[in-house]
Order: sequence, then C-alpha cells, then structure tokens
Amino acid sequence: MARPKSKRIVAAMSGGVDSSLAAALLKKEGYDTIGVTFRMWPKEECGSSFGRSCCNLEAVTRARAVAQGLGIPYYVVDFSEEFKREVIDYFCEEYLKGNTPNPCVVCNEKIKFGHLLEKAVSLGASAVATGHYANANLDKKSGRYLLKEGKDKRKDQSYFLFRLSQEQLKRAVFPLGSLMKEKVRALAKRMRLKTFNTVSSQDICFVQDLKYAEYIKKKTGVEIKAGETVDKDGKALGRHKGIPFYTIGQRRGLGIAHKEPLYVTGIDIEKNRLIVGPRAGVMKKSLVAERMNWISIECLDKPIKVMARIRYNHKKVKAIVTKITADSVRVDFDEPQAAPTPGQAVVFYDKDIVIGGGWIKSAN
Repeated sequence: MARPKSKRIVAAMSGGVDSSLAAALLKKEGYDTIGVTFRMWPKEECGSSFGRSCCNLEAVTRARAVAQGLGIPYYVVDFSEEFKREVIDYFCEEYLKGNTPNPCVVCNEKIKFGHLLEKAVSLGASAVATGHYANANLDKKSGRYLLKEGKDKRKDQSYFLFRLSQEQLKRAVFPLGSLMKEKVRALAKRMRLKTFNTVSSQDICFVQDLKYAEYIKKKTGVEIKAGETVDKDGKALGRHKGIPFYTIGQRRGLGIAHKEPLYVTGIDIEKNRLIVGPRAGVMKKSLVAERMNWISIECLDKPIKVMARIRYNHKKVKAIVTKITADSVRVDFDEPQAAPTPGQAVVFYDKDIVIGGGWIKSAN
C-alpha cells in the first residue's frame, strides 16, 4: 500500500466488506482516517432499498456503523448532481448513440478520484483510499506512477481504473491490492466489521431493477423506438424492441427463428436498424480506439506488443498497438476476438502493469 506524505486519508466507504476493510486497515496502520460515503442519486431514489445499490439507506447505515466501530469520523457527501452529469447522462447518451458504455470507468475517474479527491484535499487529506483490487506505486526509474493488477486475479479491477491520471494515481491508495477476496472476508470477520458477510455488488448500481432501455427512457424522456432487424445485405428478418436493448455480440432476445444462431453484428443508429448474422460476423481482427490515456508510458511513439483486454470479463490476449493520431490507435490481435464493442474500453498490459487504454470506436 502506497504511503502518501500526509497521514490523513479519506476512505471511500460504500457499506460493503471491501471498502470497510480498506478503512480498517488504514486505521490499523496509524493513518488519520476519515470515512466518506458519497450519495450518487437524488434523495427520492437514494432513500429506497435495492439489493445491488451502494448509496441507499442500508448501505449508509452499514458504513456509518463500521466507521463508529473503528472510531473514525464519518461523513455523507452529496454528489448526486455531479453523478448525474458525469455518469448517468454519459450512460444514456452512449446507449442512444448505439454504443455500449462503461459507467464504472467514468465513475472512478470523475467521481471517486475526481470530486471525492477534491473533497479529500479540502479536508486536509492527501489521498483517497478505495476497496479496489488493484495496486498503484511510484516507479523510481521512470518517475511515473504505475497501476498494477491486484493479487487476486479473479477480482482484479485495474481495468476499471485505466483512466486515472498521474496526479490521481499519486493520490490513490488501494489497501486490498495484495489480498485475496477470501482473506479480505476473514480479516473483516476477525476485526469484527459488521459488513464481513455482505454480498458483493453486481451490475450497474444506479439502474436498479429496470432494464437499461426502460431506465434511459425514464431519465431522458426519449422514446425508445422499435425498428427492423436485418442481415448484412439489408434483408429484413424481424423487428427489434429498440436499439438500447441490444449490444454487439448479443445472441439472446433477438426473437428470430433461424437455421443457425444469430448474433448482433452491427447497429445502424441512423436507420434504427439492428444488423444480425452468424458468429463469424462478430469475430474481429482489429479495432480502433480513441481518447487514449497512457500510464506506464508518456505517449506511444512506435508500435508495441501488449496483452489487451477488450472488456472486464475478457481474458487478456496478444496484440500490437500502433499510433494513428495523438489520441487514437489501431489494435491488431494475434487471433480474432469476439465482439469488440464501440463504447467499451480496451486496456493494455505488460504482465501485471497497465500500460494504458482507450475507448473502442470501431472494429474490423
């Protein structure tokens, strides 16, 4: 765990076991620890109880109880306006453009290590600690702060942190980076944290119990229109319920009887068409990514070999990354990959070190 210059650290507490133990470990190591839960939703939504939400009343109650047990100050801060602007609006806009967004990445960059970090500094703290399974440290040779995978490869969350800048990584502390999940629960139980047996959050926290398309309609007022489902030649095969109900590579829910399984191979947002085809249609040899963020290197000046991950639950695969412009790259895979999806992130690794990453624009 990195040791910032100041002894005061703000611990982001969601009411789960991971963030609770992170705060407890900081306190045990002698840090002046402040627990903070940030409210992400409007009051009328945050007051409800949903099984996978992380700022509802139950979660706040659990986080406060842990903080009291540890004897550390605890605050709830209202970031609902910032969260709507930076995360929810982005989520809705991307789906309406036919992309598949990754709000967890944006939340980490803009909220946890953006607005919360600003709040931490105003409280006299030098860093924000979270319960992410990842590591960050200064590489003295290069003078750059590195982001690395957590020890528990099944829980590693470095992918979701690839957008962090050098200044953000300098002020990021990940107390669980060297621990396995089983050890985290065991330590939490031994330290008598009330959250030791809480269930890990799943899916996108703010969507609650609605389907994505229903949530987008509720938030934006935009009517989700049905349209044609066609093959690659434009032949009509059926009807879709609305573009936000689908993503590239999707097989289920197409409602088309066919001699072979069909997958979503493309989205024509202008004509409101869903394009489907056999699995071969989602296998891509290369992609273009934009809005790059480099971590272990300052910039890309020549092609490099990497291990690339095109979505969180996708294994890393061999690829070559080549610069197109100052802010975009081409990624050529050694073997074709299934459904690199516009709007998702592609993250590059050198063993356990995150080199950088960007947002997928297109794939071929």
